[in-house]
Amino acid sequence: MSTATATPDLLAAIVAATRRIVAVREQARSISVLARGQSRDPRGTEFEQALAGTGAPGVRALARVIAECKRRSPSKGILREKYEPAQHARAYEQAGAVAISVLTEPAFFDGHPDHLRDVRAAVAIPVLRKDFVISEYQLVEAAVLGADAVLLIVGALEQRELTELLGAADRLGLAALVEVHDPGEMERAVEAGARVIGVNSRNLRTLTVDLHVLDRIIGDVPDGVTAVAESGIRTPEDLARLTAAGYDAFLVGERLITEPDPGAALRALRGA
Repeated sequence: MSTATATPDLLAAIVAATRRIVAVREQARSISVLARGQSRDPRGTEFEQALAGTGAPGVRALARVIAECKRRSPSKGILREKYEPAQHARAYEQAGAVAISVLTEPAFFDGHPDHLRDVRAAVAIPVLRKDFVISEYQLVEAAVLGADAVLLIVGALEQRELTELLGAADRLGLAALVEVHDPGEMERAVEAGARVIGVNSRNLRTLTVDLHVLDRIIGDVPDGVTAVAESGIRTPEDLARLTAAGYDAFLVGERLITEPDPGAALRALRGA
């Protein structure tokens, strides 16, 4: 009799928790009431241009980095005891980040919607809501909080959901970073009409990181689609190699937030 146990599917657990959390929030405040709190229009186009390097010139001469504010990760635990998202975001902006990613997922990452609201008030560059988006309600939340873009994880969504959420994000003015981990998910992202595709070297079901994933999948990104490399990026040499491979931008989190001075760490990573 086998004693082997199945590897826990962390992505499925997070998505299930997210569905419960969102249902509670929506019951407390309907989507129509929520939408009334929106005070600015998302700048989704600016987010897309910043990643593609087609916006205003300047810091984009170096590697284009989305710098992430994240207090905790399921694999590493607490990443930063004294977590001050607005302060970290300002430091990232000054160090040349083209956008800020903010974790708002509460159960596994210690995120909170207020973290995004605080970051939005602190910086002028585009802000990405990093969460496990499974409903239009969360898109409206993102717009109300001040986000310019959202993360859509292909592995967390059925194809119909992915296509509908992409359309809803467009209508709200939000850009979408559509995240994939394998060729099948890349095919689904392209079919759904994604304009910005993030290739995550981390398997969200097991949390293992394989940087070779980034090399294997970049060739599947169509012309005209912005490619973003995610996870496991630690050195300027990583940025140079992946830029040469065809990536337009990079999302970096743990490498920066665990440093005493996250802004200085970003400058060093970008070779500034």
